[in-house]
Amino acid sequence: MHYKLDAADLETILALSRAGTLAQAGERLGVDASTVFRNLRRIERGLEQQLFERTRAGYRAKEIALTLAEHAEQVEVQVESARSIAQQAPEQVAGTVRITTTDTILHGLVAPSLKQLEVIHPLLAYELQTGNEIADLGRRDADIAVRATKQPPEYLVGKHIGPIHVAIFASAQYAAAGSYEDVMAGKARWIAPDDALPGHPSVMWRKRHFRKVVPHYKVNSILTVMELVALGMGVGILPTFLTRGRADLVQLTDVLPECQTELWVLTHRESRHLRRVSTVFKFLSSALKI
Repeated sequence: MHYKLDAADLETILALSRAGTLAQAGERLGVDASTVFRNLRRIERGLEQQLFERTRAGYRAKEIALTLAEHAEQVEVQVESARSIAQQAPEQVAGTVRITTTDTILHGLVAPSLKQLEVIHPLLAYELQTGNEIADLGRRDADIAVRATKQPPEYLVGKHIGPIHVAIFASAQYAAAGSYEDVMAGKARWIAPDDALPGHPSVMWRKRHFRKVVPHYKVNSILTVMELVALGMGVGILPTFLTRGRADLVQLTDVLPECQTELWVLTHRESRHLRRVSTVFKFLSSALKI
């Protein structure tokens, strides 16, 4: 079965299960009875099963229709809640929120999201800390952490955003000169954060696949890797979210699965109930896209 139910289909099923007749369902939906009938026929053909029993009294929902109607009710509640929120003036939340992350995630993801949040809650202020350790939330030195990790600490609660994909990149000019072949042959100049981030997945991947390669430029951040790569000074492994919109960077390889990590928005269990923290936490959890 390849048919995909949409919100309009669920609305039709819910209206008919509540009304029991095509005419009354049409009144609820603002269409005529024949339109309801055609839509129902289309849905049942797509699902390859009957949703309603036709009786003299009207349409009686079968078990599958009742189950779908329950889901439709949940959608209806969420839509009504969203409409209610949209009609209200946004609550002004004030205070300072301390966010810890890496410089890469800050510049590539967090900062653009905070710019959007500024419009909704202009009274919020932020302390932005960059580093590679997550332990500062445990010491309550920060309110929220946005981190790349496969396993967040148990004492933190959070929202999983999705996988962080990485690949090997070069500048457009460097790529045109045949850098892909150089990379595969182990002849390319590498730019990498070996000493600063010895446990970084990109460093470990390169050492595993190109054991004899020594980086020509050793730097202390992924952002620096990106900017030197963009200048045509060598190749480097970069997260794909960071390179979006950069015409001066060319992706040389497919995504490297062994380098994949997961992005999380995290907070301390006791901090999540603070209004200023929960406001920013919820916004970042929904706004960050990778």
